[in-house]
Amino acid sequence: MRCDRCSTEAVRFAPYSGAHLCADHFCRSVEKRVRHRVREDNLIPTDASPEAPVTWVIGLSGGKDSAVLTHILHETFERDPRIDLFALTIHEGIEGYRDESLEACKRLAGERDIRHEIASYDEEFSIAMDDVVEQDRSMAACAYCGVFRRDVLERRASDLGADLLLTGHNLDDEAQTALMNFLSGDLTQIAKHHEASLGGLHERATNSPFTPRAKPLRDVPEKEVALYARLRELPAHITECPHASGAYRGEIQELLLALEDNHPGTRHSIMSGYEELAARLAAEKTPTTQDELTECDSCEALTVHDVCRSCQLLTELQMSG
Repeated sequence: MRCDRCSTEAVRFAPYSGAHLCADHFCRSVEKRVRHRVREDNLIPTDASPEAPVTWVIGLSGGKDSAVLTHILHETFERDPRIDLFALTIHEGIEGYRDESLEACKRLAGERDIRHEIASYDEEFSIAMDDVVEQDRSMAACAYCGVFRRDVLERRASDLGADLLLTGHNLDDEAQTALMNFLSGDLTQIAKHHEASLGGLHERATNSPFTPRAKPLRDVPEKEVALYARLRELPAHITECPHASGAYRGEIQELLLALEDNHPGTRHSIMSGYEELAARLAAEKTPTTQDELTECDSCEALTVHDVCRSCQLLTELQMSG
C-alpha cells in the first residue's frame, strides 16, 4: 500500500481513520496530535515569558511512551524560552527491568541536554518493589507501585519547582482507566481523573495544592507510539514489568484490544464520552483544596486522612513481614 499523501510506501494503516501513511507522514501525524493536545489543554499559561518561564517535569521511565513524549516536547520547545524541561526517573527497585531502562533514560536526556534526576523507592521508603512482591501476595504489585510512584513523582516535582508534571499515558492507557472507573461505578474517581489530568489545567492549579498533571500523548494509540519510537530510533527499553502479570488492568486491556479489532475507533469513542462525563462530574464536586488537607502523621505529606496511603501500605508491609 502507498501513503495517502504521497507515493511512498505506507508503514501504518490506521483502521480507526482509514489512513495509510508513510514513515514521514506518520511521524508528523503523531507530533501534530501531541502539539494539538498541548494547545487544547492550555498547557502553556498566558503569562509565561522568557523572564518568567514555566518548569515542565516529564516522568521519564525509559519506556517507549515517555521516550516519545520527551522527544516530541524537546523538539517542539527546545528553543522556546518560556518552557524549561526537566526529566525525572523513578527507580522502583525491580532487578534487571528498571536497571536497563535507566540507561535508556540517561542516553535520551543526555543526547538532548535535558536536565535529568533519578529518584528511588529505596531512598524514599527504604524498600524495593522486589521486596514488596516477596512480602505480600494479598494485593497486586501494581496496587503498591502505583501509589508509591505517584507519591515520589509529586514530592520530587514539588522539590524541582514544577509548574506541570507530564506523563506518557497513551490512548490505550487512558481508555483502560476510563473503562475501569466506569465498571467500578466510582463517580468520585471519575471526577478526580478529570481534575488530575484531563482538561481544566489552570483551574486545577488554582484550587489544588498539588502539582498539576498533563498527558499530551493521550490521543495516540499504543501501537503508534511504539512505531514512532522505532522510526525515530529513540532509546527505549520496551518490555513488560515482570510483576505486572495478573493485574486487573491487563484484563481490561485485552477486552479493549478485542473491541478495537472488531470496531475500529472504540478507544477514541470511549474517551470522547468519558471526558465529557468526567468534566460534568468534576464540575458538580468541589475539588480538594489546601484547607481540606492535613499533614500525614508519619511523613508530613499532604493527605485527607491522618496517615497518607503510602504510609498505610508501608505499615501493612512491615506487619506482614
